[in-house]
This record gives sequence, structure tokens and C-alpha cells, in this order.
Amino acid sequence: MSTNTTKQSNNKTSHQKIWSGIVASDINDKTVVVSVSSSKIHSIYKKRFVTTKKYHVHDQSNKYKINDIVKFVETKPISKNKHYIIFEK
Repeated sequence: MSTNTTKQSNNKTSHQKIWSGIVASDINDKTVVVSVSSSKIHSIYKKRFVTTKKYHVHDQSNKYKINDIVKFVETKPISKNKHYIIFEK
């Protein structure tokens, strides 16, 4: 008989995607707006272009300011638009 053992990681973010972006706004209380840029290639013309998407990220201590580079992960909904928390700076 063989037994299958599985290793469980203590790291909560092991299966979650980690985004990285620049803080675009820190006006709201406990919230920062993070701008994430990604490059894509057009399917027909094969030209590379940049797309930017903004995410509302929870910042409990209000310590992140504009132009800080942060990493964030998805979490349970905190409010209507906030579904992410800051992982590290």
C-alpha cells in the first residue's frame, strides 16, 4: 500500500497571483489606487502596445504614498470596489 502525502504551505499567497504596480492615488482613507501596466501584442498587426488598469487596494495604515511600487494580492471583498490587499512594498 502506498500512501500519498501532500505538503501544505504555510504561505497564504502560494496559489494567488501577485500583481505589482505603482501607487497612482492615496487620497481615500485606507485605500490606494494602484496602476498596473502590461504589454500586449495585436493579433493581426503584431504591434506591441501597453495597457494600463487601475485597482483599488486596501491600505490599513495609510503608509503608502504616490509613486511607491507595491505588490498586492486578491482577497475576499472588503468593499464594493476593493478586493485586494497590499502584500509588500
